[in-house]
Amino acid sequence: MPSRPDHGSIMRILIVEDDPLLGPGLKTGLAQDGYTADWVQTAALAEHALSVEHFDVAVLDLGLPGRDGLSLLRDLRGHGIKLPVLILTARDTVADKVAGLDAGADDYLAKPFDLDELTARIRALSRRCSGHATPLLRAGALELDTRNRRVTLAGTPLELPPKEYVLLQTLIAHADHVVARARLLAACYSWEDGLESNALEVHIHHLRGKLGKQRILTLRGVGYKLVSLPPR
Repeated sequence: MPSRPDHGSIMRILIVEDDPLLGPGLKTGLAQDGYTADWVQTAALAEHALSVEHFDVAVLDLGLPGRDGLSLLRDLRGHGIKLPVLILTARDTVADKVAGLDAGADDYLAKPFDLDELTARIRALSRRCSGHATPLLRAGALELDTRNRRVTLAGTPLELPPKEYVLLQTLIAHADHVVARARLLAACYSWEDGLESNALEVHIHHLRGKLGKQRILTLRGVGYKLVSLPPR
C-alpha cells in the first residue's frame, strides 16, 4: 500500500464495520453532518478501498469477521499509512484501549456511543491533523467554521448546499495551493453517488458566483486553487 500524505481536513470517511444495521446508520448519520462516507464490512474490503480511493479518516471496528481490526491497523501503520483512525468498538476494557492506541489508533470510542460525540471526535482529529487549534478556517475575508458549518465572506453569511460546503472546506484547508480535481471529487462523492461528468465544474461555477470569480483559479489538467485575497 502506498503511504498517504496528510490533507489538512477530514471530508471523506471510510467506515469499517460488520454490523449490517450500524454500518449504514453511521454512513447516513455522518452524511447528515456533512461528511462523505463509504462503508465496508471486512478488513480485506477496507484494504482494497484504501488502495483505490483517498479517505481522510477511518472509523474502525475491531470485531470484524475473519481478520480483526487490530491486525488491519497494524498493517496500515507498518506500510507507513498515516490515515487517522478512530476505533469504534464494543471492546471497552482499559487493556483493549491500550492495545488499540499502541497499534496506531488516533482515538478510541466504545459502543454504545452518541453520534454527536463521534462527530466531535472526528472534528478534533481534523484539527490535529491539519494543525488548526480551532474549528475556524480562514482565507482572507473568507471564514469557514467547521463546528457550526457556517461560512462568512467579509462578515456576511453565505448559504451553501452540502456539496458546495464540502468543496469549499477542502479548498480553504489548502488555500493558495492547488488541489487536484480527483481529490476534490473524492471529498464530495461516495461510491453510491451518481456523478455527472461536469458535476465538479458546476459546483465551482456556483461557488465563484458567491465568492467572486477571482477567488477560485483553474489550473487546466491539474485542479483548482482558492486564493486568499485580503479582507475588503
